[in-house]
Amino acid sequence: MTDTTSGSARGSKSDKAAAKGAGKAPKGGLRIERIYTTPGVHPYDEVRWERRDVVMTNWRDGSINFEQRGVEFPDFWSVNAVNIVTSKYFRGAVGTPQREWSLRQIIDRVVLTYRAAGEKNGYFATPDDAEIFEHELTHALLHQVFSFNSPVWFNVGTKQPQQVSACFILAVDDSMESILDWYKEEGMIFKGGSGAGLNLSRIRSSKELLSSGGNASGPVSFMRGADASAGTIKSGGATRRAAKMVVLDVDHPDVEAFIETKVKEEEKIRALRDAGFDMDLGGDDIASVQYQNANNSVRVSDEFMTAVENGTEFGLRARLTGEVIETVDAKKLFRKMAEAAWACADPGIQYDSTINHWHTCPESGRINASNPCSEYMHLDNSSCNLASLNLMKFLRDDTASDSGTGFDAATFAKVVELVITAMDISICFADFPTEKIGETTRAFRQLGIGYANLGALLMATGHAYDSEGGRALAGAITSLMTGTAYRRGAELAGVVGPYDGYARNAAPHQKVMRQHADASLAAVPVDDLDAPVWTAANETWQDVLRIGAQNGFRNAQASVLAPTGTIGLMMDCDTTGVEPDLALVKFKKLVGGGSMQIVNGTVPRALGRLGYQDEQIEAIVAHIGEHGNVVDAPGLRAEHYEVFDCAMGERSISPMGHVRMMSAIQPWISGAISKTVNMPESATVEEVEEIYFQAWKLGVKALAIYRDNCKVGQPLSAKTKSSESSEAKAVQAPAAAAVEKVVEYRPVRKRLPKGRPGITTSFTVGGAEGYMTANSYPDDGLGEVFLKMSKQGSTLAGMMDAFSIAVSVGLQYGVPLETYVSKFTNMRFEPAGLTDDPDVRMAQSIVDYIFRRLALDFLPFETRSALGIHSVEERQRHLETGSYEPLEVEELDTESLAQSAPVIAAPAPAPKAPKAPKAAPAQAHNSTELLEIQLGLNADAPLCFSCGTKMRRAGSCYLCEGCGSTSGCS
Repeated sequence: MTDTTSGSARGSKSDKAAAKGAGKAPKGGLRIERIYTTPGVHPYDEVRWERRDVVMTNWRDGSINFEQRGVEFPDFWSVNAVNIVTSKYFRGAVGTPQREWSLRQIIDRVVLTYRAAGEKNGYFATPDDAEIFEHELTHALLHQVFSFNSPVWFNVGTKQPQQVSACFILAVDDSMESILDWYKEEGMIFKGGSGAGLNLSRIRSSKELLSSGGNASGPVSFMRGADASAGTIKSGGATRRAAKMVVLDVDHPDVEAFIETKVKEEEKIRALRDAGFDMDLGGDDIASVQYQNANNSVRVSDEFMTAVENGTEFGLRARLTGEVIETVDAKKLFRKMAEAAWACADPGIQYDSTINHWHTCPESGRINASNPCSEYMHLDNSSCNLASLNLMKFLRDDTASDSGTGFDAATFAKVVELVITAMDISICFADFPTEKIGETTRAFRQLGIGYANLGALLMATGHAYDSEGGRALAGAITSLMTGTAYRRGAELAGVVGPYDGYARNAAPHQKVMRQHADASLAAVPVDDLDAPVWTAANETWQDVLRIGAQNGFRNAQASVLAPTGTIGLMMDCDTTGVEPDLALVKFKKLVGGGSMQIVNGTVPRALGRLGYQDEQIEAIVAHIGEHGNVVDAPGLRAEHYEVFDCAMGERSISPMGHVRMMSAIQPWISGAISKTVNMPESATVEEVEEIYFQAWKLGVKALAIYRDNCKVGQPLSAKTKSSESSEAKAVQAPAAAAVEKVVEYRPVRKRLPKGRPGITTSFTVGGAEGYMTANSYPDDGLGEVFLKMSKQGSTLAGMMDAFSIAVSVGLQYGVPLETYVSKFTNMRFEPAGLTDDPDVRMAQSIVDYIFRRLALDFLPFETRSALGIHSVEERQRHLETGSYEPLEVEELDTESLAQSAPVIAAPAPAPKAPKAPKAAPAQAHNSTELLEIQLGLNADAPLCFSCGTKMRRAGSCYLCEGCGSTSGCS
């Protein structure tokens, strides 16, 4: 909704002129203060530049995805950051003279556009101020102090539309014309590589009547068409899934059907998978499943949550009249939400009353929806452009403190002022995907400043992520950031006027500012690090109230916490958004090729902060490098273990620890926080309920949960434990029946002849080497297995000998090989990880690898295919033809070795070797894969469509560390 009411002729006129990209400042302009730069010296002249070659390959087949040689970057930029910027943000066709080749070119393209627009619209007091603005912005981008969101780098300064926003909210009404407009507008946003969200609650439910007398279809039915559209456009792009959010109010009569949409589809996925269809992420057959291209969220009100708390009934209301047409048990409905989220991670939850309690513009409309990642929440048909600061750039040596570290609040505030000024200037020249979005954004000028590297900052300062000190420091920084952003917005309002809708919303906007200020004053400092930041934040909020009362505000919204996926890599951040560190050992690419594993640079800094000496730090770091965790590290006190807790690993942060961190910073975020609370596979539905309930109590605006292995469609995981459990029950049932009959049966052992065909295989699993010899009957399949591991006399070697004898005797007594395969594959223990076998790239244990290899060598295609075991040739054929079926039965030559094969007089030859497949990688390709090797587990994340590496979570989205691709909207 667009509000064009203004408080004064001067303010309204100047703001409208600025919104159209023309006009002069009525009261002069801003004086820009130097932060980093030196008068008379350009920032480019203060760094050392070097040329590099960027060659990015797909590790699955070795093909080159991207190549550009001789690009120019500062020498301190990492290989990963150089690769991301070169492949994602350089404009022009590769191989042509028009192609950008230097970081200077893209920074100039963006910064000079911002400066010109600022001068044109009267933002600067003098040309000198404009030059300082240019140099400071250039320095901050050059030194990775902050970054704009991706659309700025894609579009600003080019001949294409100057779209600067990554986040969009649409609207749909209860008419077919509006619904079809929704499909079209959403499609155009997807085409541009961004994401959108909307609330479907205005659409009549399937329990209401149409004017013609028939029943309405309901919003869930229209979701099918939008989902299909998103899937088609995603396929056209081929590099990322469409990012979208679908929201439904909890009082909508179709809310139960909405909650169950993805649960039912998950059941369909399981049935199709068990029937042999390829239902993994990116698989051909997964496209037949509905509702997979959106994140779903239920909007709950305080009224509903209070009914849940009290165990009372709650009314579902007709969309047109608002009358209650059905009552439900609030607790049972809340339980359904938790059960659905437990089963398939959807729906998430958004707390409507909390969201609108912090709404600055309620006179112009409610906040009904969010963008796909849930951080941007404001008016319908609006957008938000984002920028994020690298918090580690403000961590400095503090000579006045024995701690050795401190957060530079003064410099941080100056950079926030600089960035907010630039972000507001961008709205003056920006283009938008629809006219309605353009009108609303120009009238309300929503911005989304945020930060990245919070997890690294907390660790470096000796704070546990889930601690009072960590939350206090995070809250203080967040309060200072948003307060500074609004203060600069109030100053801008005095120069170029407040946003168009401010006059109508002046009272509620100022009320929200007081809420922020009061929350900051009420916060209790914990230690010497957060106390000075709180002091600066409180002083800033008082300035906000004073200047805002005089000038109004330039922006209806100032801050969000986005996933910071691709731009986080661009800034060389260790952690994204509000997330903790993924693990203590990182995967690092090296200049000139190759890679290495390194202990996080924040670890030594944290140990120094905690008072450890250099010799102790060296020993602890060496232990972490070897074991991947701090448990039993020499000299490390147990009370300091929590400082090094990470998102995954030996010591992982509890789900409520994530919720508590969100609660600690939410009071000073204008929008919301993009974050998924990860839960272990063993988590219960009751624990999901508790997370959703406590998040409401703690004032969080929105969140989603993800329980490990709750989805079938996951890479490198053929079966979930639940499916294994069902298989086990299926095997046990007939066995129990046989026991009841008490039929005496004595098996007969069939020994192998003296001469028998065999296959010897050398293998490596997670760095452990071994040999397997598998001998078969001349006429009837596998008969014995010998395994050699480690040194003679070791415990592992002895156990493997005993295990080999047990399996061999079982085979000779008639136990089918497929029974062993179904029982022992997916068994998880160390050593585990990458193998050197191209057919079995990852193994969860030595036993898992052995029986996958035996299945490939000795079981017929149909049997092992039902178990989800395929060779590299078969998987490649599936990618090319959509079928795993072998081209020629003779080519695999497994029939004569299979136990179920007919008797053949002549001894069967050994199976033919695969046709020169590429060897499986013996090393990780990013930090997620490195963690999998260390822990012997599989992270629940999709493979990147661009380069094939495992992605990792970044807020509510996924990020590829290899090429910078994301699954979200930023």
